[in-house]
Formats: sequence, C-alpha cells, structure tokens
Amino acid sequence: MNREPALVREEFLGYQADMLIVHVQIHVKAECVEAFKAATVTNARLSLLELGVLRFDVVQQADDPTKFVLVEVYRDAEASAAHKESAHYPVWRDTVASMMAEPRVGVKFNGVYP
Repeated sequence: MNREPALVREEFLGYQADMLIVHVQIHVKAECVEAFKAATVTNARLSLLELGVLRFDVVQQADDPTKFVLVEVYRDAEASAAHKESAHYPVWRDTVASMMAEPRVGVKFNGVYP
C-alpha cells in the first residue's frame, strides 16, 4: 500500500478536519493566582477524562504570573458544547468567577495542521 505518511498518521491518531481549538485568555487578581491555578488544574484533569477533549493545557505567562491561557482542543464543536455541560465545568466557572481581574476571552480556531 503506497500511502502518504501524513494520511496514515491522521487515521492512526484520529485527526479530524472539524477539530475545534479554543484559546481562553485569562487575567486573574494577583492575590488569587495560586487558588486559580489549583482550581484550573483540577478542571483540566477532569476535562481530559471527557471523550471529546483531545488536549487541555493550562499555561501561565512568564513575565506576568496573573495571566494565563487555556488551550482546549476538542474533537468537534459538539464536544466543546458537551464540556460546558459536564459536572465539573460549572464548579470551576463559579469558583474562579470572583478571581478574575477582567472578563476572560475565548478565541476559537480551526485546526490546519496537524
């Protein structure tokens, strides 16, 4: 079988054209950084147990520890919607609401490569 390695890789790893990537930009109050990290790591770990969540990264800005980005990769838009209906998401959302220095901003991306 003469197939392009990328096609074999896509089939093997389950990449899909309708994959949805969300970057959530978050700015928290300085006094809430550690509590925010604890709540958000718990949410990320539980999110990774969802079938439609392919990746859920929590990153902290190097030169400003009050700024974070959540990098959420979903199999498709339906998986993103299902995530918001999970038992743990509203707990996280309500827990961190008062920790925000400003409203969080989500930006949606379509996967191009890989």
